[in-house]
Amino acid sequence: MDLLPQKYAQGYAKAWNSAPPEVRGIILMCASTVCFSSMHVMIRHAAQELHPMQIAFFRNFFGFLVFLPILASAGVGFLKTERLGLHAFRGVINVGAMLMFFYALSITEVAHATALGFSAPIFAGALSVIFLGERFRLRRWIAIFMGFVGVLVILRPGIIPLDTGPVLVIAASFCWAVVLTMIKVMSRTESSLTIVAYMNIFLAIYSLGPALWFWRWPSVDGWIWMVAIGVTGTVAQMFISQSLKETEPTVVMPFEFLRLIWVAILGAWIFGEIPDQFTWIGGGIVFFSGFYLAWRERQARRERGTAVPD
Repeated sequence: MDLLPQKYAQGYAKAWNSAPPEVRGIILMCASTVCFSSMHVMIRHAAQELHPMQIAFFRNFFGFLVFLPILASAGVGFLKTERLGLHAFRGVINVGAMLMFFYALSITEVAHATALGFSAPIFAGALSVIFLGERFRLRRWIAIFMGFVGVLVILRPGIIPLDTGPVLVIAASFCWAVVLTMIKVMSRTESSLTIVAYMNIFLAIYSLGPALWFWRWPSVDGWIWMVAIGVTGTVAQMFISQSLKETEPTVVMPFEFLRLIWVAILGAWIFGEIPDQFTWIGGGIVFFSGFYLAWRERQARRERGTAVPD
């Protein structure tokens, strides 16, 4: 009887390894959307007890504990870097984005915040032209323009009041785009493990100060939510990272739109929040504009040295 669990585990491992890389990548990406959506809903729920700044610290702290065994197994050599200052500055921008997004989740419908969060690749595309010297032709500029149109469809400024929550999500998305741009620069000399390690270290350190300002000890249920948020967020990041290792980003990225579907279902079930049609339409426009930019960037890498991407 004791051999049955091991037998099943070996069978699942064999089936997983024999599956095509595209299938494994899609499964992992779908799993990451479930984790991220669950984390966002848990943050919204936990904010009824704890301040979002404190939740952000616990997300980073417990997330770092989950990641610690991976770092320990790799040894300390990966911490060697000549760009410690850039890692530290990237942490400042990163924690700013996280704090704004977490606070926005506490005061904004989760589906609304998720839809606006898809705008980060749009900002990143524009920043890559300004700071990285990338050259865009007409179709990618149209994609960027349509992405901002999608944001306007969601926000509808001048038609409905522009609340603090959506503004914070847009600001967080811009900061995250800055982080993505910095990662592109750092990846030229730093390994992905080094980048992720310093991200976890600096996020845990930087988020402690704001958390102490609003500190209150969580209840027993609160501790459970904090651990769940930290573990879920880190596992989601691991799923995405492995998904992109399994196959091309253009294969798995369309499934990221599932995040909006999951948070819409969970938000309606738990909080009674029903996203309107403008959230779906605008979110779809923003997402597919960002997906097109990611697809063209992948094409550009293949065409580099032969042609300028559209």
